[in-house]
This record gives sequence, structure tokens and C-alpha cells, in this order.
Amino acid sequence: MARTQAADYEDKRDAIMREAAQLFARYGFAGASLSDLAKKCDVSKSVLYHYFASKEDILYAVMETHMDALLEAIDLELYMAIPENMWFRELSRQLLKRYSGASNSQKVLLYDLDYLNPGDRKKIVVSERRLVQFAERCLLQAVAPAEPDPRVLKAQVMLFFGMINWSHSWFSSKRGISREELADQAANTAALPLKI
Repeated sequence: MARTQAADYEDKRDAIMREAAQLFARYGFAGASLSDLAKKCDVSKSVLYHYFASKEDILYAVMETHMDALLEAIDLELYMAIPENMWFRELSRQLLKRYSGASNSQKVLLYDLDYLNPGDRKKIVVSERRLVQFAERCLLQAVAPAEPDPRVLKAQVMLFFGMINWSHSWFSSKRGISREELADQAANTAALPLKI
């Protein structure tokens, strides 16, 4: 007979991922051990193995959960009520909203991708490409009817992600600019050379 899962299984798994993200963000994946994580979670290492098969599985779960949240920003239902030329600005807002409170997961995604096994790394990269392709589509709609050089478009989108991906390390709404204003500024800055 299969063993039943505890009612709080997902909550405990999520708590382990949160602590792991904080630990990996602070020390790097290589610098953090399962013993450190077990101590931080106030459990034994064997309890960690009840929820995850390995340290690498925890890393993948942190990244996958964060990427899933970011991919929610490209749900077309979020965009249907606004003109297509405003999608890029809305995407910027949606992404920055999802970065809020996720700085540890964002750092892990930026720094520790190479520690995943090739299959899991490919899954994360495929998700990242979906996000980039949607951003390209949105930026192209924002500059229509102009048709920029595809190389320039790609460069502008990657510069955009360079701006917003690091906002977790310095942005605070206490400094006088809201998250929405920052998102609009990032979208406008990325689109400037394309003459939006």
C-alpha cells in the first residue's frame, strides 16, 4: 500500500525551498551544504531527503518555481484588454511585480544554472527562451509599423532583461519611485533606440 502524504507536505516542501533559496543566494550553490540547509530548517538531513532526492533537486525546484511565476507574466489574458502597443510596458510591470519578494530565487536563477544536470538545465533555458520570445513580440508590437533589424530587437530585449533582472539587488519603493514607475522606465529605456 502506498504511503499517504501528510496534509502539510507541500507547505513543508515550500518552506525548504524558501530556506534553500536564501542559503544558495547568500553562499552560492557550491558553498551551501545540505547540513547547512537542514540546520536552517531545524530538521535532519533525512527529513530533507523525504522531500527532495538531492541538493540538485532542491536547486531545480527553486528555479522551476521561480520560472513558473515569471511565465505567469506572459499569460495572454493579462494583455487582451489593452492595445498591443502597450504590451511591452505591461510585461515590464508584470515581471517586476513577480520579482518582488523573490530576490533570493532570482539570484539563484542568475548565478547557479550551471549546477543543474543537463536535462533540468535545458528545461529552465526553454522557459527563459519563452519569456524572451514573448518580450521580443511585445517590443515589436510597440514599435510597429517600424520593422527593426532582428539583431537590434534581440539586443534591446536582452538589455531590457539586464535592467530588470538586477533590480532585486537595489530597488526599494522607499526611495521615492514605485515599482510600476520603474517598470515603465525600464520599458521606455529599452525601446528608446527603436524609436517608440
